[in-house]
Amino acid sequence: MLIETVNMCDVDQLISLFHFVMHIGDHLGEYGTLAYAILSIIIFTETAFVVFPFLPGDTLLFAAGAFCATGQLSLVLLNILIISSAVLGNTVNFWIGKYLVDRIDITKAKWIDQTALEKTHLFFEKHGGKTIILARFVPLVRSFAPFVAGVSHMDHRKFQTFNVIGAILWSGILTVCGYFFGNLPFIRDNLNQIVLIGALAAIVPTIIAGLWRFIQPLFNKNP
Repeated sequence: MLIETVNMCDVDQLISLFHFVMHIGDHLGEYGTLAYAILSIIIFTETAFVVFPFLPGDTLLFAAGAFCATGQLSLVLLNILIISSAVLGNTVNFWIGKYLVDRIDITKAKWIDQTALEKTHLFFEKHGGKTIILARFVPLVRSFAPFVAGVSHMDHRKFQTFNVIGAILWSGILTVCGYFFGNLPFIRDNLNQIVLIGALAAIVPTIIAGLWRFIQPLFNKNP
């Protein structure tokens, strides 16, 4: 009975922590300068570890920009910290992917499709730059792209170049948009829905293009 009670308390604490993190953007102004540390930790965690793709990076940056407009946070300092956290997070994720590949040596693993692995490597060498940049703006993908880049052994110098560019664009665009539009009643009250629509607008065309490439050969077959 005691063990069940302790387990229930642990679950309740985890639920409370999850709720706190997912809605922290509504209360950033209450934490003063501590808000910078909270934001940096969340952004780093979301981009550094593939197991945390659910963290609200986009909404947090937009909300933080809105708080900058009210003078509660500094837009310049905020962007410096967020960009640094995002770059560091992607870097850690990249090296985790590369370390696991080197450690396991999947080039000799029979359970890995070596042709697909080689195609992934070639893809990131050819399109990895724009993939790393665009992935910043797509929830879920943002947490996996640097890991896959590491797994595919993308050139590290090239990765870091686009890693920095992507972080600057992501942080700058979202915080500035939040600064100018985040305090408008309609946007403030519907922020989650707006971000979801934006994410779908970015993801759906990619999915459709991928499906079309998959089924197109079926239509091109001779009867």
